[in-house]
Amino acid sequence: MYAPCILTNMRGFLFLAIAVLFTAVPTRVQGAPVEDSVKVELIDSVIISASRAGKGTPMSYPHLSGKELKGANPIQSIPMSLSLQPSVVSVNEGGTGLGYSKMTVRGSKGTQINVTVNGVPLNNPESQEVFWVNIPALGNFLSSVQLQRGIGTSSNGTGAFGASINMNTATVAPNPYARVDLGGGSFNTFTATGAVGTGRLKSGLFFDFAYSRNYTDGYIRNAWANVQSLYANVGWINEKNSLKLTYLMGDQHTGITWNGISLDQYEKDRRYNSAGEYYDQYGNVRYYDNESDNYTQHFLMLNYTRQFTSNLAWSTSLNYTRGDGYYENYKSGKESSDYGFAEEFEGDFIIRKAMGNDLYLLNSDLKYSSSVLDLRGGISLSLYDGDHFGKVLWSDIIGTESGYDYNNHYWYANNGLKKEASAYVRGEYTPADWVTTYLDLQYRGVSLKMDGPDDDGAPLNYNKVWNFFNPKAGVTFNLGKGHKAFVSGAVGHREPGRSDIKEVIISQNYGDEVAELKPEMMLDVEIGYSYENERFAASANVYFMEYWDMLLETGKLSDVGYAIKENAGRGYRRGLELALGWKPLNWLTIDANTTLSLNKLKDFTGYFDRIDSDWNYLSGQQQIHFGETTMLMSPSVVGMLQFSFKPFKRTTISINGKYVGKQYIDNTASDERAIPQYYTLNLMATHSFKLPTGEIEVSGYINNLTNHKYYADGWTYNVYDVDSGKIVSDIGIFPQAPINFMLKIGYKF
Repeated sequence: MYAPCILTNMRGFLFLAIAVLFTAVPTRVQGAPVEDSVKVELIDSVIISASRAGKGTPMSYPHLSGKELKGANPIQSIPMSLSLQPSVVSVNEGGTGLGYSKMTVRGSKGTQINVTVNGVPLNNPESQEVFWVNIPALGNFLSSVQLQRGIGTSSNGTGAFGASINMNTATVAPNPYARVDLGGGSFNTFTATGAVGTGRLKSGLFFDFAYSRNYTDGYIRNAWANVQSLYANVGWINEKNSLKLTYLMGDQHTGITWNGISLDQYEKDRRYNSAGEYYDQYGNVRYYDNESDNYTQHFLMLNYTRQFTSNLAWSTSLNYTRGDGYYENYKSGKESSDYGFAEEFEGDFIIRKAMGNDLYLLNSDLKYSSSVLDLRGGISLSLYDGDHFGKVLWSDIIGTESGYDYNNHYWYANNGLKKEASAYVRGEYTPADWVTTYLDLQYRGVSLKMDGPDDDGAPLNYNKVWNFFNPKAGVTFNLGKGHKAFVSGAVGHREPGRSDIKEVIISQNYGDEVAELKPEMMLDVEIGYSYENERFAASANVYFMEYWDMLLETGKLSDVGYAIKENAGRGYRRGLELALGWKPLNWLTIDANTTLSLNKLKDFTGYFDRIDSDWNYLSGQQQIHFGETTMLMSPSVVGMLQFSFKPFKRTTISINGKYVGKQYIDNTASDERAIPQYYTLNLMATHSFKLPTGEIEVSGYINNLTNHKYYADGWTYNVYDVDSGKIVSDIGIFPQAPINFMLKIGYKF
C-alpha cells in the first residue's frame, strides 16, 4: 500500500522538491574565488556517476568519450555511433544514419534497453521504446556514454532489463571555446553543427550553447529526413556547489520508411518504398507528398549538487519533458466507419495519428566515498501523462468544397497515465586491495492507467499497479599487474508496455477470457576476466540470461479476433563476449570484438490463421508446436575488427569491418523467414591543421566500402495453407545503402 500512496501524491512531492532545491542554492555567486580545478571536476562528476558502473563494479561496460563518439559516425546518431561495440547490432531504415535508427544489445530490443541522459530516462514510459530520431545528432552534445550489457547498475527510475545506455551532456569546460562543423555526402546529405561556451568564469558562472541541423534525401524513396537539435546549459559551479539548468530540444520531420519491401521487389528495385502510394482516377501510380513522421521534444532539467565533504555529496534534479508529434498517411480504399464517419462509404482518406505527452521527474542521490567503501542511494518520483488521438484531414468522397469541418473530426482519443516511485541503494566495499564486493538493491512501484477509445473504436480501460524488487550482487578480484576478474548475479523485472497489453484489454472489454499479462523476469549471471597494460588489453565475459514469463507474439487470436501477446514461458541467452585492443607499433592500433551466443525459447507454440490455396480465409487457427527455437532478431555471431593508423602526428586512418550472423524474423527459426548473414567495411580518415587562432579538422567517411548489397531488418505475416500443409508468409525487408560517403570540415578554438 505504500507505493500507491507515494504515486498518488506525486505532484506534491515535486512541488516540495522545488522548494527544497531553491532554498539550498547559495546566493553569493559574483566574485567567488577560482577554486582548485581538480575539486571542480570532482563535483561535476557526481551527477554522471549516479547511474554508472565504477572500477569495482562486477560487469562489462565500454566507456566512450564524446570525441570517440564523434569519430565513430559522421551523423552522430547514437545507435550508429555504438555499432562497433561488443554485442551491438544497429540498423538505419533510410540508409544514411539519419532518420529511423535502432539497435539491439545481445539481441535485447529497444524496449528492454534503459536509456538515460544525465540520469533522466529517454524511454517512453508507455511503450518503453526509445525513438532515437526524436533527438537527432545527440552525439554532438555528449561528453561521454557508458554502455552496460546485461541488467546493469540500479539507478533512479526505470529498471534495466537487457542493457543500459547512460549518456551525459557536456561537462563544464575550463576555458572559452567555439566550434563549427559542416558536412555533405551521398543522397544529398547535409549536416551542420555550431557550438560556443564561456568555460568556467572567475565567478563560477558558465554557459554552453550548441545547435545541429541535418538533412538527407535517404537511400530508399521517401527516406528523407529534416532534423534539428539544440542544447543549452547555464549554471554556476565551485568546489562545493553546482547549479545547472540544461535544455535539450529535438525536432524531426522524416519520411515514413517502416513498410519495407518484398523479396521480389528487392530484386527489382532496392530503393522502392510503398509509403503514400495510391492510384489516380486514370489508374496512374501517385505518391502522397507528406507521408511523414513528425515529432518535437523539449527536455528541461534543473540540477543542484552539493559536496559536503571530500567523502559526502548530494545531487538532486528536477526534469520536465514535453513531446508533441504525429504521423500522416494516405489511406486508399478504406471504409468510412474505420474513421468515425456516420455515413457509410468507401474512399481515400488522409489521416493523422498524433500524441502529446508530459513527463515530470524528481531524482535525488546521496553518495559516500572512502578508501574502502563507495556507497550510493537515491529516490525517484515520476509522472507521465500521454494523450493519443486521430484526426481525418481529407476524404475524396466528401472533398474540401462541401464545407465539412475536418478540424473537429477526431475518430479516437485516449490517455495513458503512468506513475512511478523507486528507491535504490548500492555499495562497493574493498576490505583488501585484491577484492571488492558489490551489493545493489532497487525497489520500483509502478502504476499504469489507460482509458478512452483506440484507433479501432474499442475502449482502452486499464488500471494496474506493480511492485518490483531488483537485487544485484557480485565480487571483483584485482589479481595484480593489470589482471582483473569478476562474478555477478542480478534479477530484473519488466512490466508490460502499451503494445503488450492493448489487445488483451480490448478482448477483456468484449468479455473474452484472456489471461492478464504478467511482468517478465530475468536472472543475469556474468563471469568476466580482463587484462590491461600500456599496449595491450583483452577481456572475456560469459553471460547467462534466464527469462521467465516472456511476452511474445505467438499469432494467437482472442475469441473476438484480436492478436494478443502471451506470457509464453521460458527462454535464455547464453554467450561469450571477447574483446581485444593491441598497439604493436606507435602508429598502429588493432581493436576487435566478437560475441558467440545461444538465444533460445525453450518451448514455443505458434498460432496461424488458416487459408486455402486461393488465399480464402477459413475458420479457426492452426496450432503448431515448435519446441525449442531461436529468438527472433538474435544473431548467434556478431563481430568487429578495426585497424587504426597514424602515419603523421595529426592524421588518423581507420578501417573497420562489422559482421552480423543470420537472424530470424520470427520465433519459428525458419530459414524461409530469416535475414542472411552480412558484413560491412567502412573507412574513415581525419587530418587536423593547427592554426594560430585555432584548429581545422578535415574528415572523410566511406561506408560499405565493398558495395555489399544486403538487408538488415524485416517483418513477417504468417498464415497456414491447409491445402499444402505449409506456413505461407508475407515478408517485408529493409535494404541498406550501397557504398556511400561523407566529407566534413570543422573549425574550433
